[in-house]
Amino acid sequence: MQNRQAKIERLTSETNIAIEVNLDGSGQFQIATGVGFFDHMLCLFAKHGALDLVIKAQGDTYIDDHHTVEDVGIALGQTIRQSLGDKSGIVRYGHALVPMDEALVLVALDLSGRGHLEFDLPLPTAKVGNFDTELVEEFFRALALNGGLTLHVRMFNGRNTHHIIEGAFKALGRALRQAVARDQRLTGIPSTKGVL
Repeated sequence: MQNRQAKIERLTSETNIAIEVNLDGSGQFQIATGVGFFDHMLCLFAKHGALDLVIKAQGDTYIDDHHTVEDVGIALGQTIRQSLGDKSGIVRYGHALVPMDEALVLVALDLSGRGHLEFDLPLPTAKVGNFDTELVEEFFRALALNGGLTLHVRMFNGRNTHHIIEGAFKALGRALRQAVARDQRLTGIPSTKGVL
């Protein structure tokens, strides 16, 4: 079977982003957004999602990292959506409960075509290094809305902000890996409506 892959380029007055995704990869990544902590999280997402991911982004980080992080979420969501085609033969649903030291984070998702985010991830600090932690929710929202994902992110335990965010990105990768897997028992579109 052919690999499910796509490329997206997004150019605005604020950012210039190019993304390549191969959902049937092996967790290889080349990521450079100009936002160090975000790069680290995206590498974790790719590795645990077992997808090959290339992201090259330039943004107006002299202002702050908001536009870069949000626009990467937009473009990544679009790339994942495009790579899935009509979603025939996929499992569709995925979830992962990931411990990261004291933190315990759940991500559950549905490749429904209906972008929606429920985000219950209390972050104890406003920054990790130079990274504004409020941007985590912005990324997840942009990804969900543009990828057509119903996405739930929830923390059950956690005190260290880095650990909580890392658990969320690892869980996102593992949940997506499960959802995009080819279903060995059901064929066609995994919906009684016949379309996703």
